[in-house]
Amino acid sequence: MTAFINPPKKIPMFLRPGIWIAKKITGMDLEIPKLLSWYPKAAIGSAVLESLVAHKDKKITERMLKLVRMQASFAASCPFCIDMNSSEYVKSGITPEELSALQNSNLIPTVNTFTKREKLALEYAVLISKSPLSFPGEFIKSLKENFDEREIVILASTAAQVNYWARLIQALGVPPAGFSGSCQIPEIKEL
Repeated sequence: MTAFINPPKKIPMFLRPGIWIAKKITGMDLEIPKLLSWYPKAAIGSAVLESLVAHKDKKITERMLKLVRMQASFAASCPFCIDMNSSEYVKSGITPEELSALQNSNLIPTVNTFTKREKLALEYAVLISKSPLSFPGEFIKSLKENFDEREIVILASTAAQVNYWARLIQALGVPPAGFSGSCQIPEIKEL
């Protein structure tokens, strides 16, 4: 399966270093940066967004950030995002049982290996990924009791970043890149 459109035959010279960096970081020759070359402002803006999101933090564990990315990917039903964000989930200490719960977010409360903070972060990622957006007062109260303001911004921006990519990637019909063979990844449906 290929994207809905082809990349331009000639990529602008000033975008080539960014495409090279994306390939070096991911180990894959990704289609999305090439497609964004049709509109360089979108390519640059997307690259800046990606470079500034939290991947490590002193208070929020890498595991929790990985869980939030995975949960937002499943909630947005983005095959590419699920593929990318779920790869090597075991290295982040995520178990197959936890992965199964992420795929069906209703199961999260039943998984005892998730901490209270992880469960809240995962619920927040689901709420951020739904339309229309709705944040029940009781949930926000609990979120604020368990996370400080900085942590809430990191969680919100992490889930929102996944949602940005999910919508952009799906709108262009970009298929999964093959990062993870270990997760059940839904197919992209064409209109």
